[in-house]
Amino acid sequence: MSAPEGRPRAVLTDIEGTTTSIAFVKEVLFPYARARVAGYVAAHRADAEVRRCLDDARAASGDPAMSDDAVIALLLRWLDEDRKITPLKTLQGLVWAAGYESGELKSHVYDDAVAALRAWHAAGLPLYVYSSGSVAAQRLLFGHTTHEDLTPLFSGYFDTTTGSKLEASSYRSISRSIGCLSGDILFLSDHAGELDAAAAAGMRTICLDRGEAQLPARIPHRRVSTFAAIDPL
Repeated sequence: MSAPEGRPRAVLTDIEGTTTSIAFVKEVLFPYARARVAGYVAAHRADAEVRRCLDDARAASGDPAMSDDAVIALLLRWLDEDRKITPLKTLQGLVWAAGYESGELKSHVYDDAVAALRAWHAAGLPLYVYSSGSVAAQRLLFGHTTHEDLTPLFSGYFDTTTGSKLEASSYRSISRSIGCLSGDILFLSDHAGELDAAAAAGMRTICLDRGEAQLPARIPHRRVSTFAAIDPL
């Protein structure tokens, strides 16, 4: 579906490989969470949110009688497999929150992304995030960057509770939540499948190819290497 002419009324951006280096996520955030998930669950086993995550993981596994230790082992396996499962993402976010609050973690965001997002926000263009990481984790990442707190730039966040990033229905749902026609929203990502799904929902798309992600040689999306090449205003 071709997008209507004119400027977009909102920008929706991915995080990993788009605003933020894949290396930061894979080599800093994921190992940090993996090393601490078991200890965090043990220390916060009575917390309602942790109990809910354990129960949701049991439900996802199909074994409601699974012990807490077995659930933790399952969560670690899912983490190693980079599974996009909500209770895992929620627990990761809780662990990262502790790391950010202690000052152990500071998020990477590309300089060109920061400059563009600030300029677009200042011009009145609403900005949104859609990532497989939980909304809480997204807020933490943008709230504790080497560029200071970037959360005031964003009007809203979406995660896997909205739906799979590879399904057009997820992007239609986001369009409804934002209150824009799909064709008035520009989606930025480094993932061809996500871009295809967004385009199928009617969104405009641009591929961020920073040389980190494995992308097909040809994709039906405009390809750029920096936010500086994007002019939605």
